[in-house]
Amino acid sequence: MGEYLNRELGFTCLGVRLAGHATRPKDMIRSRWTDWTVSVEDGYNLLSGATDGIYLVGLSMGGALSLLMSTRLDVKGVVAMSTPYQIPADGPRPAWQIRLVSYFKTYLPKGSGEPGSGWFDMDAFKEHISYPLNPIRSAAELDVLLTKMRAALPKVKVPVCLIHSKDDDYVIPENMEPIYEGLVNVSDKTKHHVTGSGHVVTRDAARGRVFEIARDFIKRVEET
Repeated sequence: MGEYLNRELGFTCLGVRLAGHATRPKDMIRSRWTDWTVSVEDGYNLLSGATDGIYLVGLSMGGALSLLMSTRLDVKGVVAMSTPYQIPADGPRPAWQIRLVSYFKTYLPKGSGEPGSGWFDMDAFKEHISYPLNPIRSAAELDVLLTKMRAALPKVKVPVCLIHSKDDDYVIPENMEPIYEGLVNVSDKTKHHVTGSGHVVTRDAARGRVFEIARDFIKRVEET
């Protein structure tokens, strides 16, 4: 997606590796939600040396971080994709209960289906790299982060573009509506549904459409 936006708009793009990600699952267990916000700040500071205008673009938890951090950093807009509003009601909550469970069980599988069952582009799935398990302790940090995001939604003032797949069975598409409704002080907010894609819309079969939506949103904000 970064390469696409660079090619189409000439933007300098930085993919931020959040603390505890892209190493090994036990590193995720040691990470707290504040470590993830600091990772965003670090990426912001790096980009600030190359450009005056910055957009936050995030997938899943990255979307929640983008919305939250738009209230703490000087950014021009947000693209939040496949973003959860809260942990599902049938999941372990609140955060203290999740932490308690994590002392007895370290990991949970990412889903109940076969690996790749939520994907439409199986070639993309085979190339996609992610942890095979979810650390339970990290779910507690996610719960706290989503609580912070929900509280921050009325404070968001920059344009926001929300994207979610109707076929996402990991973070169901109904999550988009309360996020949209919570952006009470955003005059420029849009929501887009795509189909034929699972949760990772930036990699799955509908990625071309997702890239175009993000491109058109950023281009429009730049021209206003």
